[in-house]
Amino acid sequence: MSAEPVRTDNRADDEPDETRLRRWEQRTEWPMIALSVLFFAGYAWVVLEPGMDRGTRSTLDLGMWLVWAAFAADYLVRLALSRRRGRFVLRNLFDLVVIAVPMLRQLRVLRLVMVLVLINRRIQARVRGQVVAYVSGATLLVGVSAALAVLQVERDHPDGMITNFGDALWWTMTTITTVGYGDYSPVTGQGKLIATGLMLAGIALLGVVTGSIASWFVEKFGGMEESERESRQADAVRAEELRGEVADLRAEITALREQLVGARTDDSRA
Repeated sequence: MSAEPVRTDNRADDEPDETRLRRWEQRTEWPMIALSVLFFAGYAWVVLEPGMDRGTRSTLDLGMWLVWAAFAADYLVRLALSRRRGRFVLRNLFDLVVIAVPMLRQLRVLRLVMVLVLINRRIQARVRGQVVAYVSGATLLVGVSAALAVLQVERDHPDGMITNFGDALWWTMTTITTVGYGDYSPVTGQGKLIATGLMLAGIALLGVVTGSIASWFVEKFGGMEESERESRQADAVRAEELRGEVADLRAEITALREQLVGARTDDSRA
């Protein structure tokens, strides 16, 4: 009997093939983004027009619940397709929290950040272009979402200071930029929770901008130094070639002189 070969490659065990999961995510990527846009539009409509009639409000609520159900179904399908479900859950904790806690389901709109990633992958812009796209899109998305969320929880509170969308946007800008004038501030627990998340987002955005600018400077001036180094090396090579050419010319001139001297000697003897 022949012994079975010992298997030394454990890559399949350590990193199982997730082809089915990737295919599902690729096929549902744009539909889920479209649902996120619809969810965000419905949520914004509900917040910005609190006096709408009951029928419209019920329709919007039903639509948002259906979108939330689609998000839940998408998560469950991806979990079922994953071959390492524990790792999948750890890597998608945000999705799980949003699905498990319906009160926070509006935060699912942050999936729209994927739009920026897709645009970036397609246009393959330079570093500065990526920074502009990421920071502009993320700031707009997070800012508007936070303004809507804080307006919804603060508007009806007796001591609430943020009672309209303009005030909510102003508070969002002063908070996300870590300026904090203090003219508007949340008084409810949910509002303070939103403020905490917004502050962390502002710090993260500033860190991204600072790091990207620093990387651009390093790349820019590092590239200049590399170009200068290559230029100096090219000049050195060219100078060496010129020295060789001059040496060859000198040798040829010396040989010609010797030939002329020899010819004159022969003529004088004749």
